[in-house]
Amino acid sequence: MTSISFFKKALRTLRHESQSRTPQRVNRWFKWLAPGLFVKRWLLLSAGGVLLTSLGVAIWVKLTPVFYLIEFMVDILELITTIIPSYVSGPVAIIFGIVLIFWGQTRTLGSITEVLKPGKDAELIDVLMAHRKLYRGPKIVVVGGGTGLSTLLRGLKVYSANITAIVTVADDGGSSGRLRREIGVLPPGDIRNCLAALADQEKLMTELFQYRFRAGDGLVGHSFGNLFLTAMSEITGDLERAIAASSEVLAVRGRVLPATLSDVCLWAELTDGRQIQGESNITAALGKIKKIGCIPENPPALPAALKAIKEADYIIIGPGSLYTSIIPNLLVPEIAKAIAARAVPRIYVCNIMTQVGETQGYTVSDHIRAIDEACGQKLFNAVLVHRRSPSALALIKYAQENSHPVFLDRDEVAALGRRVVLTNVMDEDEQTNLVRHNPERLARVLLRWYSRAETEKLELNHRLLKLPS
Repeated sequence: MTSISFFKKALRTLRHESQSRTPQRVNRWFKWLAPGLFVKRWLLLSAGGVLLTSLGVAIWVKLTPVFYLIEFMVDILELITTIIPSYVSGPVAIIFGIVLIFWGQTRTLGSITEVLKPGKDAELIDVLMAHRKLYRGPKIVVVGGGTGLSTLLRGLKVYSANITAIVTVADDGGSSGRLRREIGVLPPGDIRNCLAALADQEKLMTELFQYRFRAGDGLVGHSFGNLFLTAMSEITGDLERAIAASSEVLAVRGRVLPATLSDVCLWAELTDGRQIQGESNITAALGKIKKIGCIPENPPALPAALKAIKEADYIIIGPGSLYTSIIPNLLVPEIAKAIAARAVPRIYVCNIMTQVGETQGYTVSDHIRAIDEACGQKLFNAVLVHRRSPSALALIKYAQENSHPVFLDRDEVAALGRRVVLTNVMDEDEQTNLVRHNPERLARVLLRWYSRAETEKLELNHRLLKLPS
């Protein structure tokens, strides 16, 4: 009876000390048993190793010490059962064993968590489960450039870590243009924006990478991110390796790849007959674009970009400037051909407003035709269009710059063989009245449409299998 009272006292003490934390601890223990974490199998493997080692030692010494040990344990157990009945001593021993197991496991996992958990508020098991969810997400390829692409990536990284952003390298303005002319590197501006958007510490990385020097001979106007990627290119040998190395340093969730490693220069033929060269000059010309191309005419695609497209579960084109951010990627013939060959959900995210110098007066179908004509084939089977119009103040502000909401001409879009995904994904800044896609809402709508498209595909395949041959 003395042992039982001692045991009850110990249990009361343990319960009093951990009463407030017990539910959280139990919840954490059960989380470690969740499938897919690859923890249970290694614990069982370790236990099996201990048993096998013990068996080997017993065989090696011809079982003699084991025999005497077993005899000694039997004598001890018989002595205990003569003092305390077996129906009491048995459960007491089991409970003590379970308490010791859980205590040991809790302290072990607690020690590991203290070392590995990334933040004070994050439990290691929660981080592992989030990691598992993200890396089981669909393989998404996003094609584009500019602020539109980085906005989309900011939302998509919440749903999947298997993201590949294929980015244009035709930029020749600002800091990127200066580095391109003075050092001969490919323009890093759009790549910089995408890396910052996919970084785990996005806010800090964005502020750091977007920081522009305001003083210093030769530094004024340059962004830190552009200089960082340029230096990495010099160190690693090319832009692809520089991006890979930078992604490791910045803990980027996903990949950013240039469409090509060729030094591409855009050219455009305007309806008034002018021939314009250079990405920044095309927009500044303020004309209507009749035809667009690049020099060299057929730049080779980056092999890693082609591989990503061939393995993709989902391909998203845009949003971004039609002629200077999206189409330059598709002027790489292998990129366009690889996208057209895939039988996976493919969607184009149309811009909310027209852009001066590129798409003034364009409807949704005009955007689609421009892409089709530029690459000579149909690349996507659906188009996402924003439903609501911006506020009156925003409309006035944009109208002063000859920019208007992109009109949805549904019949024309249907004639081009595209489905329309109509939704509300716009954010409007109350101070500046600028409109942008909302990253979270846009990503949520795109993932929902992907799930629906995959379900329809499975149902269609199921029906086809049921048809008589």
